[in-house]
Amino acid sequence: MKEKILKNPPLIEVIFELRWELLKGISSGINRDPNYKLIIGRMYEELKNEYPFYEQLLTAMIPDDISGYVVQHRFRKDKNKWPLIQIGPGIATLNDTEKYSWKDFKKRIIQLIDTLLKVYPENALKFNNIMLRYINAISFNFEKENIFNFLKDQMKVSMTFYSELFKSANVSKNSTNLDIRVSFPTVKPDGTITIRFARGKKQNLDALIWELVINSTSNYLPSDKDNILNWIEESHNLIEDWFFKLIEGKLLRRFK
Repeated sequence: MKEKILKNPPLIEVIFELRWELLKGISSGINRDPNYKLIIGRMYEELKNEYPFYEQLLTAMIPDDISGYVVQHRFRKDKNKWPLIQIGPGIATLNDTEKYSWKDFKKRIIQLIDTLLKVYPENALKFNNIMLRYINAISFNFEKENIFNFLKDQMKVSMTFYSELFKSANVSKNSTNLDIRVSFPTVKPDGTITIRFARGKKQNLDALIWELVINSTSNYLPSDKDNILNWIEESHNLIEDWFFKLIEGKLLRRFK
């Protein structure tokens, strides 16, 4: 599928996340990634040409018994630059921002998976969760504008409240806060797609944040690299389809 390019995209961040099973310690009973601390240096050696700037995060100080699925180390293109890779016990992520392109991001996903499979012992990684997440934002004045009218008129999403609620207590119809999250099962790819609308900030200004997320858990997760990459491609295609259907019309013209 040909990538659709917008001149003024609303994208804040795109995240690919991969998780794998933690093992329960025989004596401690604590779920741990027994190979994790041994592979950080090897990860850097494999990634340093693309991500030479290394950061140890404050979360690296978290005790092992509560550090599962918490990112602790980061590899960047340069200081405060994107894209970046993060890793922690049982988790790795790839993150990019406004300059993202799917062709480049997919190439980096493949590199990340190949690196994990190379530095971890054979058969040590049993993946149990995979996620592709897009976070977008557009400036919006929640005090002066009605967010529900905006969602209906410009994003084809309808949500209404019983009108009598606003008469009895002189309540304004303009919502000052927002956090709506809805999920639907998906067939291709196997998993769940979640759409979220929330109030947030973009460049220190009030904004409507909307996310499109697809994830798959161990019940549906493909087990080998080729099927994982197929899942990723199908997930991107579905998210792109939803994104352009949501913004078709005024918003699309605004972003072109």
